[in-house]
Amino acid sequence: MERILFGDNQFFGINHMSEEKARQQAMRFQKMDAIIDVLQIALHAGAGGFMCTTHDKIEKIADDVRANPAKWAGFTFYPGMPYAHKYANAVTELGYFDAVRKFLPKEGLVDTVLRGTKAVLSKDIESMMTLLVDAEMKMFRDLPTPVVFLQNVVTDLVQGLGFVDAFAVFHEHIKKRYGAEAGFITMNVPKLLPMLKAAGIENPIVCANYNKIGFRMSGGIEGYRARSARARPSSGSATSRWSSRSCSAHRAAPISSRPSRSSTNMMRRGWWRLRVCTHSRQRPGLPWESRWQEAQRSRAVALRASKRRCPAAFPRQPMRAG
Repeated sequence: MERILFGDNQFFGINHMSEEKARQQAMRFQKMDAIIDVLQIALHAGAGGFMCTTHDKIEKIADDVRANPAKWAGFTFYPGMPYAHKYANAVTELGYFDAVRKFLPKEGLVDTVLRGTKAVLSKDIESMMTLLVDAEMKMFRDLPTPVVFLQNVVTDLVQGLGFVDAFAVFHEHIKKRYGAEAGFITMNVPKLLPMLKAAGIENPIVCANYNKIGFRMSGGIEGYRARSARARPSSGSATSRWSSRSCSAHRAAPISSRPSRSSTNMMRRGWWRLRVCTHSRQRPGLPWESRWQEAQRSRAVALRASKRRCPAAFPRQPMRAG
């Protein structure tokens, strides 16, 4: 995975901490050009990983990526599914039949319809789940998606039901059909990790919040530390602060081994507000203080390059008298 994953919540006016900021972002990103401009800036600055939902706007971005491959070289989608609002809106606007036609994969339409009908009649959970995944992945056809995430609304529901097999079904289908790895977004890491192990998923990719106020951290900070300390150490990534998700995507990396400043380095210049976790794979022989300094230098170089490419994105702040 990329070291930095750029999030998408800001493009839809979603901010879990500030309604006023959410309104401002919704106004700013009403047009697709504004969204594409920001993604291009992020790409040129080295943040080519885009963690996104399956919103209709994302489909337009995917279309632009397919139409202009040279422009988007190095850009990678990390989709998260499902996006429930999309289905409700489609049924309202198009009706049931046209909504089904819109989301079902084009190849083998008859087979897909029969598979879905049989699944509903026989209550075949595996067939229904794979059908929904295929419908969500339709917009990313012919595009690389190295990791496909299951949204926390489903992950945590499955946890509550104790339906461990659902995780195995999702993991196997993503691996076989799309050649990708399955990721799991959750608000309850201490409970999820044992369930993934029971499902036979080794070294899973987990995306979760980690912050000093315990926001969206069921089980508490100490529960996260205790569970992560027993997990297999590996590398970490992070999503942008703009996404308002403030989540750290990692392969069950021990949280206690990360820097104490909320486990992140922050840059406070213009749009470049990315939460960055130091990688344990980068220089495993160095203590985290040295890796921290190394990461600071790397980001400083990336920031200077971004200023040269897009000076308009970094306006000079006026000097205050006194």
